[in-house]
Amino acid sequence: MDSIIDVKKIVERKKEKIKSNVQKLNKVGIYPKLAVILANDDEASKIYVGKKRSMCEELGIQEVEYILDETTTTKKVLEIIDRLNNDTSVDGILVQLPLFKHLDEPKILEAISCKKDVDGFHPTNLGKLIINHEEEIIPCTPKGIMWILDSLGVNIEGLNAVVVGRSVIVGKPIAQLLLKKNATVTMCHSKTKDLKSYTSKADILVVATGVPNLITKDMVKKDAIVIDVGINRIEKKIVGDVDTKEVSKKVKYITPVPGGVGITTVAALMDNLVNIASKRKEKR
Repeated sequence: MDSIIDVKKIVERKKEKIKSNVQKLNKVGIYPKLAVILANDDEASKIYVGKKRSMCEELGIQEVEYILDETTTTKKVLEIIDRLNNDTSVDGILVQLPLFKHLDEPKILEAISCKKDVDGFHPTNLGKLIINHEEEIIPCTPKGIMWILDSLGVNIEGLNAVVVGRSVIVGKPIAQLLLKKNATVTMCHSKTKDLKSYTSKADILVVATGVPNLITKDMVKKDAIVIDVGINRIEKKIVGDVDTKEVSKKVKYITPVPGGVGITTVAALMDNLVNIASKRKEKR
């Protein structure tokens, strides 16, 4: 289907650029380094950490992991973060979520230095995103979405953009990024009445709800751009929040699931890390 966006090609181009930037930093004695803290027994999280490790190796980025068992305490995690915050060789700190339930997740996440927050979730970085601060660190999935939109060569200014989902991870930051491009942005969510009346007017539709096949063909505008962030498992099959098979027949562009937005996220994290490391060069 011609409307399906080849996200893999976009990611490969980005990875080549990131690898080139790493090599340039290496030449001046800077070696980008990521620290990952895993404090849960979640199998999916272990897979995600493995993917980050593999991409670090591929791009020439140093990586160190702290694998903690269920006997760990919030105090212990905070001590590790404090050491990493003060370690000048570490550029980025990532706490893989979710954490063991007995750990104080907000306290742990806020303990990460906003300058080393590669995920872009620290309140300071989210605040910088809202005020268009030049030193903002953009959350990874929204950053990946903007890579996809930029690759299409579409002038976003003045377009109607509808975001379905209001999470801090995707919905709220992508709305801010679209506003920065001068789109007219509408936020929809689980309490929105008559969702179709909004989605059917969207030139750009971003869906991040975790509800399988929520968006159907009759809910989208002809020739719209649809970004499906959803990853849902149904009977051993992964599907998005959009009925891709039918919707793709009507719209101009749509991201696939799997192989869509999800594969941009780790690359965007690496890009954030290398950008942080580049600031070490500027300080010299």
